[in-house]
Amino acid sequence: MKTILNKGCILALSLLTSQAMAAVSADEAARLGTTLTPLGAQKEGNADGSIPAWTGGLPKDAGKVASNGFLANPFGAEKPLFVITASNADQYRDKLTEGQMALFKRYPATYRMPVYPSHRSATVPAAVMQAARNSALYVQPVNDGDGVSNFEKSGYYAFPIPNNGVEVLWNHVTRYVGGNYWRSYIQVTPQENGAYTPVRFEEEQVYPAQVADFPPERKGGILYMVKQKVTAPARLAGTAVLAHETLNQTVEPRLAWVYNAGQRRVRRAPQIAYDGPGTASEGLRTADNLDMFNGAPDRYEWTLVGKKELYIPYNSYALESPTLKYDDIVKAGHINPDHTRYELHRVWEVVATLKPGSRHVYSKRHMYLDEDTWQIAEADHYDGRGQLWRVAEGHALFNYSQQASYLAVETLYDLMSGRYLALGMRNQEPGTTKYGLAAKYYDFTPAALRTDGLR
Repeated sequence: MKTILNKGCILALSLLTSQAMAAVSADEAARLGTTLTPLGAQKEGNADGSIPAWTGGLPKDAGKVASNGFLANPFGAEKPLFVITASNADQYRDKLTEGQMALFKRYPATYRMPVYPSHRSATVPAAVMQAARNSALYVQPVNDGDGVSNFEKSGYYAFPIPNNGVEVLWNHVTRYVGGNYWRSYIQVTPQENGAYTPVRFEEEQVYPAQVADFPPERKGGILYMVKQKVTAPARLAGTAVLAHETLNQTVEPRLAWVYNAGQRRVRRAPQIAYDGPGTASEGLRTADNLDMFNGAPDRYEWTLVGKKELYIPYNSYALESPTLKYDDIVKAGHINPDHTRYELHRVWEVVATLKPGSRHVYSKRHMYLDEDTWQIAEADHYDGRGQLWRVAEGHALFNYSQQASYLAVETLYDLMSGRYLALGMRNQEPGTTKYGLAAKYYDFTPAALRTDGLR
């Protein structure tokens, strides 16, 4: 009887501890996959049907996948419902961002947004859905949301039922991108007349749970490891960067190293964070502009405004088509709108305001995250005077074969200089992203970085 009582007490304490650790109640978490989508979006469409209900996303066989990984466009036969231009933008102002309105003003003759029927195409594998449910039950914010704890119990989507702005941001940072991958892509920084030199990157990103010999003692603190190398043009080739992304960068800052091809040595690189200059970007993006936002949130106060309906880049299969050349996409002022696609979707609206005493070139960031993927779709950046400075757009698509969403192109428009940066283009690469990358922990150490740079 004493043994039974002791076991009962242990079980009760365990249940109480689990409940105390839960980010939301068990009843609330049970909404995932029932009244909400498995990732926490509203299942139902909007009142007039212009946003459809979520019915499970595209199946894995939604289109043909070429041997080199490029996807057929499942919506290739569709035509725009209408086109938003500088002359009619005011008519749609309630569903446009301030940044989009600014682009119409900056480029009234050329910037436009073709709007297509909305498709809620995104989903994730069943294991990732379960990870989101685990997050709802176990993951906790720490240091006022600057970090997260218990993330090793889930692995994706830290707060699928968020309570505040920084939790919404963490869902972007911890979203599923397909697991371990290798990719090559092009970044351009065109002059005002559209002239550009393509910079080619090769990139590997891996996750602790998918690296067999990852040190067990580090698994609770690392989100992923990423290695990036510039391979062209010749004057930049050989520069390589390695980063270990931590889950609480105020306690354990991002670990980053850079291999300098000219000096032939590896050194620590604390500047690869926050507003440090982005690699080969000619000063047109910061380190934390990559992927629309990455890194620690601790320099900002994050305010959750709520949800709204917005025209955002979506199902951007045309922008990744291997039938296009980079010259077809890269134009003066902005990318070619002939190949863009916008749809009406619900987004989470979050405003990041620089904390008193903190330093960053952006005093405010206004972000809009797609409810179905938690991917940042639009982000407006303001300078120290409070003026709108840069406008970012993430041209997303859904890899139905891999069941993962990613960006065909991410753009960052500098309204003051008239220049912009476009990153992630793969149209003329031999293939697109390769998933299932097998990796060893050593491959993501500073010692291995020097070897990669010399190759």
